[in-house]
Amino acid sequence: MNNLYKTLIKALPLTTNIATSNMSTPALHDVLIIGAGPAGLATATALSRQLYTTVLFDSNLYRNARASNMHNVLGFDHVPPPIFRAKAREDLKARYAETVTFADGVEVVKTTKVRDGLFRAEDKHGKAWFGRRLVLATGVTDISPDIAGYADCWGYGIFHCLFCHGFEERGAERVGVLAFGLTGSVKMATHIAYMARPLGKKVTIYTHGNETLASEIGAMANNPFTIDTRKITSMRMATSSGEHSTSVTLTLSGRQDGGEEEVTEGFLAHAPFTRPNGPFVEQLGLETAENGDIKTAAPFGETSVPGVYAVGDCGNMVKAVATAAASGALAAGGMVVPMQMEPRVEMDVEAMQKVIG
Repeated sequence: MNNLYKTLIKALPLTTNIATSNMSTPALHDVLIIGAGPAGLATATALSRQLYTTVLFDSNLYRNARASNMHNVLGFDHVPPPIFRAKAREDLKARYAETVTFADGVEVVKTTKVRDGLFRAEDKHGKAWFGRRLVLATGVTDISPDIAGYADCWGYGIFHCLFCHGFEERGAERVGVLAFGLTGSVKMATHIAYMARPLGKKVTIYTHGNETLASEIGAMANNPFTIDTRKITSMRMATSSGEHSTSVTLTLSGRQDGGEEEVTEGFLAHAPFTRPNGPFVEQLGLETAENGDIKTAAPFGETSVPGVYAVGDCGNMVKAVATAAASGALAAGGMVVPMQMEPRVEMDVEAMQKVIG
């Protein structure tokens, strides 16, 4: 056995069950997975199929917490996200309990690359876990623009993905596209607007004071959209009688008399800037893309630091359940053979004790 692992094992205590796992496991595992949404669950499932041990850290915080139902996921269309996660966890516990350890409610606050092939994760209480690979499935935090009420409408009446939401609101009299942030270019604003077009009778693109962008969109041939350049001063969920539950009322400045005007849309489409959850980008020195996501190498999602993978929303431009799960499975596929070619420590208490001697 590699001397690195012999030394490490002697220095580490054998731990008892972490949360819902029913097996005693040592503190050294094959893969540490931070995040137990679709990407993390898919990573753990795929690795289990090759008998690799994982710790699945679940902070119980999910980006789609405000979504009553999720869509575009085979077998789980129009199903609440917690049901999807619960089924994935149930499958892991039923079939792969010997390889998966659930660290429920554990918030990892520090990650370190000790050396090649060895990573350390530490929670806020100072408890440490070690793994041969580290997978970041942390998700992202949406950065609300400086518009009063935006954060309150996000996820209820503002949708970032019109595959995930919008179908249920089809036939709306009018819908709006917010053309700033990630959607603040001609390409992105019109891309989203064309996706909104089948769902509403009138589509308005709000450039939030950006006259140049408005002119560029307006110059497009056969432009089917209404363009509003006024500044949005605030927004709120519409609650008056007869309004759809996803309707958002915008308050717009720029009236000729200096006043403001209110406009209600059936829903709004917008992709705000995001940032990966947790301090791990800085701690590990990971490269990031222009949009703030962790930069990864296709198709397996390895980051600029060898042995660290970013899956799901934190490492993918397309942020949805199906793509997150797919990226987790791909990452597992990319790491199993390299790990198999390295000296391996079997995650078995009896075997470990024999190794320690």
